[in-house]
Amino acid sequence: MMDKLVVFDNSDLLKFLKIRPNESKFGEYVNLLPPDCNIYEHIENLDVDYVLVGLPEDIGVFANHGTRGTSTTWETTLKSILNVQKNDFTFPERLLILGYLNFEKELEKINLLDRSIDKELAKSRKIVSKVDKHVSHLIYTIIKAGKTPIIIGGGQNNSYGNIKGTALALNAPINVINFDSQTNFRSEEGRHSGNGFTYAFTEGFLKNYYIFGLHESYITNTILKTIEKLNHIEYSSYESMEITQSSSFKKEIKNGLSFIEGKPFGIEIDCNAIENISSNTMSSSGFSIKKARQFTHFFGKQENATYLHICEAAPTESNADQIGKLITYLITDFMQAHLK
Repeated sequence: MMDKLVVFDNSDLLKFLKIRPNESKFGEYVNLLPPDCNIYEHIENLDVDYVLVGLPEDIGVFANHGTRGTSTTWETTLKSILNVQKNDFTFPERLLILGYLNFEKELEKINLLDRSIDKELAKSRKIVSKVDKHVSHLIYTIIKAGKTPIIIGGGQNNSYGNIKGTALALNAPINVINFDSQTNFRSEEGRHSGNGFTYAFTEGFLKNYYIFGLHESYITNTILKTIEKLNHIEYSSYESMEITQSSSFKKEIKNGLSFIEGKPFGIEIDCNAIENISSNTMSSSGFSIKKARQFTHFFGKQENATYLHICEAAPTESNADQIGKLITYLITDFMQAHLK
């Protein structure tokens, strides 16, 4: 099942790393896998806490009628994170950069499909199910080896593989907190980026699910009624914190924590929830980058934080640097919170 994994090696590192005199760069101190090793054994025995992996695909976004572009985020992230400073605040020696899952063949198939034709849309959703298998196996392997995956998407379809892989490795369902403007709890109509949590929940891999910062005008009545019936799903709305101020960011962060902290939990960050960040469904009204960082830091420092998934960013030529920096901040905030 690891046939899709492209291991990040020294020649890849040198492609992205910009060494400067009198500076120590993050990328000079990260860990890489040696050639031809047993991947699982090496990850297990390596003295690191985190494993960084990329899922460069936009198949789930395509299958959900979304705007493509999330497949380039992995490379954008590497260009940024490898070139921040190594100092007393960053911990590159605690990180293994493992590599990415190569979905080029699947992306080629998607390029030939017309999603306005029902049969072809159904085909794209079958391809997403194939992607799921590879994602869940990779996450299973990292968690089983006792490490914390930091996953750079791709679309939020990969939440399903993250949850399933983690639950199988821990042999128990997990909880999740999702920093998102939408529920991604749409019906089981074939896999796509809008129903990863639905499938994970109905298949028993997801126990408690908290949606943080849901936009009230985006939730369908059907989903709202479903959520209200289920004891295992709760949410806070963006409007309650930022518009009507009937609640607060601090209060909802605590509500979210009390709902998920009893079990190992995943942290999902959908970049659609951050204001003016180029993403699958970019929002002109959303949380600031500062709030996204505070959220990541707060949940990252909790003992049961099991993985971090940053998804749905869609860099363009003009804003790739900005998105790379945003994701780098979230990664380093998460690592710093956990390690300190």
